[in-house]
Amino acid sequence: SSYCLPRNLKNKSVNDLAALRKMGLDLFYVGCESGDDLVLDRVNKGETFESSAEALRKIKKAGSRSSVMILNGMGGQKYSEQHAKNSALLMNEGQPDYLATLVVSFPMGTQRYQEGFGGEFEPLNQQGLFQEMVWLLETLDLENTIFRSDHASNYLVLKGVLNRDRERLLDTVRQALKQPGSVPLRPEWMRGL
Repeated sequence: SSYCLPRNLKNKSVNDLAALRKMGLDLFYVGCESGDDLVLDRVNKGETFESSAEALRKIKKAGSRSSVMILNGMGGQKYSEQHAKNSALLMNEGQPDYLATLVVSFPMGTQRYQEGFGGEFEPLNQQGLFQEMVWLLETLDLENTIFRSDHASNYLVLKGVLNRDRERLLDTVRQALKQPGSVPLRPEWMRGL
C-alpha cells in the first residue's frame, strides 16, 4: 500500500497503476480531505473535486483499492454543509473501498486557516462536527464501502459498511446531537494525535 495525494496519480495511466498492482501495490490511501472546490482552494490543497474524482476513477479502473480520508470540520462553520455534501458527492463518484473521517486539528494554531479563509474561519465545536457528519452520511450513496470514523481525532467512534449501515450510523450521530451524554464519546484528553 501507499499514501498519495490525487495529484500524485495525475501522470499515471490506468495501465501504469495496473502494472503497480501486479507488482504488489494494490491499495492507495488517498488524502482527498474535501470534495468542495472552495474549501480545497481556501486551504491551498492544490486539488479540485475533479482531480480527486479522476484519481479515484483511475485506481478503480486499474483494479486496485482505495482508502480515502475526509477531514471533518475542514470548512469551518461557514462552509460546513457544502464541505460535507460535496465530499459525499466525491465519494459517490469514486466509490472507494474504504472511507475514513478524521477531525481537522490545529496543533500550530488557526492562523494559516484564518489567512486562507479571509479571517472568517471558525472551527466547529463538537455539535457542529456531529451535524457535519449527519450531512455527510445523508448524502453518501455507496455500494460497499467500509466506513470508519475511529481515528484518535474523532469524538464519536463510528464503524460500518455503507450504504448498508447508514441508518444505524445516522441514528447514533443524531442521538449524540439531540441527547448529549447519551452516546459514549472519546474524552478530550484521549484525542491527541
